[in-house]
Amino acid sequence: MTDLHPLPSLIVESAVRAALAEDLGDAGDITSQSTVPADTRSRVVLRARDHGCIAGLDAARAAFREMDPGLRISVQAPDGSVVAPGDVIAAIEGNARAIVTGERVALNFLGHLSGIATATRKFVDAVSGTNTRICCTRKTTPGLRAFEKYAVRAGGGVNHRFGLYDAILIKDNHIAMAGGIAEAISGARAKAGHMVRIEIEVDTLDQLTEALDIGVEAVLLDNMPPAVLSEAVDINQGRAALEASGGITLDTAAGVAATGVDYISVGWITHSAPCLDIGLDYEAAAS
Repeated sequence: MTDLHPLPSLIVESAVRAALAEDLGDAGDITSQSTVPADTRSRVVLRARDHGCIAGLDAARAAFREMDPGLRISVQAPDGSVVAPGDVIAAIEGNARAIVTGERVALNFLGHLSGIATATRKFVDAVSGTNTRICCTRKTTPGLRAFEKYAVRAGGGVNHRFGLYDAILIKDNHIAMAGGIAEAISGARAKAGHMVRIEIEVDTLDQLTEALDIGVEAVLLDNMPPAVLSEAVDINQGRAALEASGGITLDTAAGVAATGVDYISVGWITHSAPCLDIGLDYEAAAS
């Protein structure tokens, strides 16, 4: 299991409250209000329907407790845990209406984030035995970036920059608009604070050599085949962190990692990972 730092409760609770407000609207849960007696108490479990890696329990817990702070929630498979079909992730006991009202929002967060963690874990497993680390990108769902990047960490990956504000990544359009690699790097150096790292994207080995001779902390090697990536690693000689990116899949990740690059960035793990199938199953009336 991955050692994780949880997201700040302020971020979690704010996102969960917005999701619940969207679901409840002006009238609340009219189905539960009309079918479940107000004083009914139940025990349910969150159960995995497929193999995967768990992430998002804090959001799920917040969704249930927004409905009733008195609900008792016990976790059997914390974030970062690997689960199989039938495994119980958590049990919830208390007011039945509160449980079924919070169910969908809880499962939306838990299934989506666990899907990202699961996709990340598959890539991490694919490059095991190498020193290459799997990282995410900014290709995230608007408003959910902190959650999705957390899920990447739960799956054993690492985070790239969180936004346009915390690191400089000079891409091909920046280079073209600045007038060249040298101009782009010098402009970045003049404006960046001493704590800000500079990375530049290159398409060719000549561009890599030019960037390394000027000096940057990291280089993104865009859409290079493994043979060219191996040459890039030889040219680099450890001067900068090397990140391979562009169309890398589970089938090709091991070959890319074998070249010796430091990172493989994969946008797919956040923008296209399928939701992990997790259900909420009624077990019994609770005392």
